[in-house]
Amino acid sequence: MAEPVARPAFLISPDCLATVRRFAKSNMDAPSQTKLTDEEIRRYSRHLVLPEVGVEGQAKLKAASVLCIGAGGLGSPAAMYLAAAGIGRIGLVDFDVVDETNLQRQLLHGTRDVGRSKLQSAAETIHDINPHTAIESHETRLTSDNALGIFEHYDIVIDGTDNFPTRYLSNDACVLLKKPNIYGSIFRFEGQASVFAPHLGGPCYRCLYPEPPPPGLVPTCAEGGVLGVLPGVIGVIQATEAIKLILGCGEPLIGRLLLYNALDMRFREMRLRRDKNCPLCGEHPTLTKLIDYFQFCGVEPEVPAAPQPSPDEITATELAAMLRSGAKFALVDVREPAEWAICRIPGAKLLPLSDLPARHAELPKDQLVVLHCKGGRRSMKALQFLREQGYQNLKSVRGGIEAWATEVDPGCPKY
Repeated sequence: MAEPVARPAFLISPDCLATVRRFAKSNMDAPSQTKLTDEEIRRYSRHLVLPEVGVEGQAKLKAASVLCIGAGGLGSPAAMYLAAAGIGRIGLVDFDVVDETNLQRQLLHGTRDVGRSKLQSAAETIHDINPHTAIESHETRLTSDNALGIFEHYDIVIDGTDNFPTRYLSNDACVLLKKPNIYGSIFRFEGQASVFAPHLGGPCYRCLYPEPPPPGLVPTCAEGGVLGVLPGVIGVIQATEAIKLILGCGEPLIGRLLLYNALDMRFREMRLRRDKNCPLCGEHPTLTKLIDYFQFCGVEPEVPAAPQPSPDEITATELAAMLRSGAKFALVDVREPAEWAICRIPGAKLLPLSDLPARHAELPKDQLVVLHCKGGRRSMKALQFLREQGYQNLKSVRGGIEAWATEVDPGCPKY
């Protein structure tokens, strides 16, 4: 998911690398107590001949535990490569089921897994990659009530989330427990990665993004799209950082934000520093426990208990009846042209939400304007904007073209 603009960056503490080495030495179980079997020696032979890994390093990997938040786009490559590398215990947090739209990028799952629990599918795939890796499944939504209890049993946390409330929650829990938080984010053709670990000398996520963006400003991947191979790149970077931290080798992404653009095939880097005024990891922290992160981000939970229809909305069935009756109104599709090319409602005019400020005068003010998008979120934003411009007779189609495909036209493709 895209992020708000980062603040200017500066170099981290020169003692950071030494601190990381101490973390690798003290925070993992003693490798002398972890023996490799003959089968494991054969399996990891390409690691064992690396001076930076060797038998001792491979024993560290076997003794280590990593928690992956999400078994989706980022969690798939991260968990698969961590298992292949010989991480002894991998935890997975997810509560979703496999959907057809996941298969373009979430390689933990296959066509036969559609409709199954993601954690069941993921556990089978990882076990097939490496039966020596223990898988612990946490089939639950991560919340302020359970995060600390889950995180405390792992050495490192990999953040593969796709929403801001869970991202801030993961960051705060890691800081409070002094766990490295390996961050990744993707959107369209761009990705980001970093390691947030104030206890190792670097900043936390709040140092980079003190406040979440206004609700609705950043499109979701379902709305904006994502290149299927992009999470593979960022997820592998996250797995690489976890392995480096465990081994205590190389220079981790602590105090550095790695920016990747797949279209340009370029990597850029921003240097970061810890914010002394950060409410979580600053000199005088005021945030000492987990909070309500949906409230903090100004958004509703993904699955509200009882969603209430708005008087500004009509159903897809009602729209179909209006079209059949020949009623005079303007039907406006506020999706993007690429979505319009996939499917459309007959009689609709394409006017993307991004073009609305410059082109809203094209819409009539003397008749009803009915707006729709994919799921109803963007059309409600368009409705609010048009109302501010003086339009009075407005409606939004609840559930958008997805509801149209379900209620009216089963032949309309869903995407």
